[in-house]
Amino acid sequence: MLFEDLRTACRKDPALHGVHVVDVLLYPGLWAIWSHRLAHRLYRLGVPLVPRLLSQLARALTGIEIHPGAVIGRRCFIDHGMGVVIGETAVVGDDVMLYHRVTLGGTGWWTDTKTAKRHPTVGDRVVLGVGATVLGPIHVGHDTIIGAHALVLRDVPARSRVHAAPASATARPGGTATPTHAGFLTPAEKKEGRT
Repeated sequence: MLFEDLRTACRKDPALHGVHVVDVLLYPGLWAIWSHRLAHRLYRLGVPLVPRLLSQLARALTGIEIHPGAVIGRRCFIDHGMGVVIGETAVVGDDVMLYHRVTLGGTGWWTDTKTAKRHPTVGDRVVLGVGATVLGPIHVGHDTIIGAHALVLRDVPARSRVHAAPASATARPGGTATPTHAGFLTPAEKKEGRT
């Protein structure tokens, strides 16, 4: 499985080419997945404390927190990874790609019960964009793309695209804003005397 993970990273990350292919060994997403596999195995065997200790050490080293109880499929690739959180009852399918700051979490202690499924199930070949947040015991269908900064609180059917609201620029008092400048002037515009 280690070689399969390495091949997946090389296939999905355009920065890994030529002599830079060897950089894959430094990818925190790979180390987080590898340590999770060990922690998950120990968790399933009922070993106390050690699985959680491994997950916290991996979190300290990679910035990626995966609870040992989470189920992660094959060829999962976490690109960049900092700030990724995957909760205890989360299930992640095969060939899933997560970018940094993705959260697969619960809805909160006031609604979650300890023995119930509290985290999402993510189907195969799903892409979770930067900062995507998927909360609760919901299901994200196969071949879905969850866009950057999207907040998902309900089931998503297979082969869907989920988008966050796009940013918009508004004029500031005493000036104008354009989509290209967003209220800031270039040196040439300042020289022309624009305000």
